[in-house]
Amino acid sequence: MQNNTSKMVSLLGKIRKQMNGAVLDTFRYYGAKYGMNYGVAIHSIRDMAVEVGTDHDLAKFLYRQQVRELQIIALWIADAEQLTGSELDFWREGIVNSELAEQAAQGLLCNVEDIDSLVTAWCRGENSLVAYAALLAAARNKNISDSAIQTSVVEVVTLNTNNHLVAQGAVALLASKIASNKELVASILEQLPENSTAQLVVDEIKWRLEFGC
Repeated sequence: MQNNTSKMVSLLGKIRKQMNGAVLDTFRYYGAKYGMNYGVAIHSIRDMAVEVGTDHDLAKFLYRQQVRELQIIALWIADAEQLTGSELDFWREGIVNSELAEQAAQGLLCNVEDIDSLVTAWCRGENSLVAYAALLAAARNKNISDSAIQTSVVEVVTLNTNNHLVAQGAVALLASKIASNKELVASILEQLPENSTAQLVVDEIKWRLEFGC
């Protein structure tokens, strides 16, 4: 039976075969920093994760490595049912750029059962990348409550006065409720403070409310 190190070595072999220089150049241009980055396309990384399947112990091992592809695979093979207490702290600390925030939201955090606690806690801190991940995750999680949406969006927009990523996350979360509760969305817009982040959210959501999208 393979141990985590041998599993990682096997994955690295697959990753190296799909190394993409053009994608690497794009990462450098946008300043997405990793210890090591092979530029493998996201869909290929996810395919590798599917082959591995759920393996929480391996996921934590890979997440500790400073390799983009291994960290993203980790976010797709970790077990969301184990994300409580210190486990959440472990995964939160690894969110160091917007790509990891997005992959964390899509692959792992969106499956957290107690999404209310996660999104309200992560939106109260000073780390906008963590807040961005939480907002995106909440937008995908059917367990999110109306009260958690209201609290997290108002607080995160108040704390982050000029942040495009936070605005995008807030828009994603509010947009996920337009079809089922327009009144809630409209009420939250009225509670937002006057700052650049709030204005981005208001402009986008009002347009979506008007055209139903």
